[in-house]
Amino acid sequence: MLEHFAIAVTIVVVAVPEGLPLAVTLSLAFAMKKMMNDKALVRHLAACETMGSAMSICSDKTGTLTTNHMTVVKACICGQIKEVSSSVETSTLCSGIPDSALKMLLQSIFNNTGGDIVQNEDNKIEVLGTPTETALLEFGLLLGGDFQAEQQKSKLVKVEPFNSAKKRMGVVLELPGGGFLAHCKGASEIVLAACDKVIGSNGEVVHLNEASTNHLKGTIENFASEALRTLCIAYKELGNEFSAESPIPFEGYTCIGIVGIKDPVRPGVKESVAICRSAGINVRMVTGDNINTAKAIARECGILTDGIAIEGPEFRVKSEEELRELIPKIQVMARSSPMDKHTLVKHIRTIFEEVVAVTGDGTNDAPALHEADIGLAMGIAGTEVAKESADVIILDDNFSTIPTVAKWGRSVYINIQKFVQFQLTVNVVALIVNFSSACLTGSAPLTAVQLLWVNMIMDTLGALALATEPPNDDLMKRQPVGRKGNFITNTSGKTVFHIEGPDSDLILDTLIFNTFVFCQVFNEISSRDMEKINVFKGILNNYVFVAVLSCTVLFQIIIIEFLGTFANTYPLTLPLWFVSISLGFLGMPIAAARLIFTFNYTCVRAHTHTNPSRIRRNKSRETVYWNPISSRLMTVANLSGEKNKGRREKRERARGGVNKRKHYVTHSFKGFVLYARIAYFCHKCYVFL
Repeated sequence: MLEHFAIAVTIVVVAVPEGLPLAVTLSLAFAMKKMMNDKALVRHLAACETMGSAMSICSDKTGTLTTNHMTVVKACICGQIKEVSSSVETSTLCSGIPDSALKMLLQSIFNNTGGDIVQNEDNKIEVLGTPTETALLEFGLLLGGDFQAEQQKSKLVKVEPFNSAKKRMGVVLELPGGGFLAHCKGASEIVLAACDKVIGSNGEVVHLNEASTNHLKGTIENFASEALRTLCIAYKELGNEFSAESPIPFEGYTCIGIVGIKDPVRPGVKESVAICRSAGINVRMVTGDNINTAKAIARECGILTDGIAIEGPEFRVKSEEELRELIPKIQVMARSSPMDKHTLVKHIRTIFEEVVAVTGDGTNDAPALHEADIGLAMGIAGTEVAKESADVIILDDNFSTIPTVAKWGRSVYINIQKFVQFQLTVNVVALIVNFSSACLTGSAPLTAVQLLWVNMIMDTLGALALATEPPNDDLMKRQPVGRKGNFITNTSGKTVFHIEGPDSDLILDTLIFNTFVFCQVFNEISSRDMEKINVFKGILNNYVFVAVLSCTVLFQIIIIEFLGTFANTYPLTLPLWFVSISLGFLGMPIAAARLIFTFNYTCVRAHTHTNPSRIRRNKSRETVYWNPISSRLMTVANLSGEKNKGRREKRERARGGVNKRKHYVTHSFKGFVLYARIAYFCHKCYVFL
């Protein structure tokens, strides 16, 4: 009675997947450590796996897709377009610009700024501030300006820093001779709309007419089409009646000029976007820049292909019905506010039920980072608010790191899936063998000690081996699992029942136990890749896997040959060892045959199906088994489908339809007969030996 109770308790222990939490934790921790080496700091452990299911990425432009090292390369001042570079002399750059216009431009650049120019310990000039501010200050130095002298000429009265909603910055200066002067800079089309005058070619202030307005707008579009970020610089005389408590007015300005700032695309971004597309991940660019600049950068990165580009003000007035039709087509959103980005992410998550990743670096990106399934903050340019709202921090601020994070996430998912398949196989067979034998013969072939040893292989060593499988490039050729993907797939289910085991007598029980263990060993090898026949490829690259398998086989030999009293086993002869290993190895060719049968079955279905386009295919294997011959299969099916349809309908009417229950019972009985024959064969081998 006590023995039966011990066996019952042991079966329950084996049936409980206590190794699953261990496998999940090991996979996540292993991926987290490896991702750190790839410049990705994981703040939340579950984010390792979530990124592997991402179906959409909403990426910022500046600093993520681009290098964030900005320089002024073009400028339109007094109607003249100047090419700007560090190799151009100041005299050449300033030629043709009236002194009054140059003086007003330098005053605006050096006073209306959030940056600074200092001398470091080596007495070298160092420009501090955001990339945009440093680009403008360096442009002012190229024009021959003196930062300290310009700031000392006037008194700063009021500052309105740059705002992502207003997209401009303004200051008010008190002039030495009396009166106040306002300077403004920001998004070109916004600041230009507040101007009614412009500095002419001779330095005089003239009213903006239709021709000059069209000329300036054309200049902005030309700069933007060259992937330049455009800024408009303007000023306004306020007289003597301005108060520091009142807001800076935003109308009646005089346009000084327009500058075009170059922010080069990071190396490898285009290739990374292509990898994401091949992996089924839709990449969108969400930026606050001009729409023409955004479109030019998006085309250069490979983001804008057959989709549309839209501006934030146009996006936010759309109705829910219009957004349902519009969002799948959006690839670029320009002039977007933080709430536009938040709204886009929210609709993708809720309406389209996609797993969304968002990149951001500023405080204004925090709502979108928090709303996304996984937030990716920039480690260098990112603010503390953005980092606190993110799940993963990209330490090098490079978009190329994001596909690497996705690859590791998919590796975690696949490794856990492999372990679940491996554990289901062991659970089902252990329960069937012992329960069936106990019901039919009154005794269990696998003792409590043996089952606990199998459980140790299954839970601890198996989890350690399968959870540390490194990712491969093929993972980024699959479609993402998504929010509603099935964890137990058809591929996993078909490989669960590939292990056989006979019954009775001490030596035969030992043979069954030994065969069972080697089935798990070879099944663990087969579980390395559920999609390919050659599962030995790259096995030596995983030293943990090889070490675990070697230790398992060594301890199994010790248990069989030297621990018979403790483990209730009998030393086996070499022929019986050969039988055990051979039967255990049978699972591998059966798994390979199953893959070949799946391929042939797909061909037969396409040959006989009346409508091949409705054939259900496994998306995870589509690129492996379907794509190379899909065109041929469709051709054969279209030629023969209608002819076979009539024959099949006649046969089904003659026999009154297909009896699916009888079909399933017949195949189940055939499977039982096969297992019985294998058991009978093992028994005969034992008697013969």
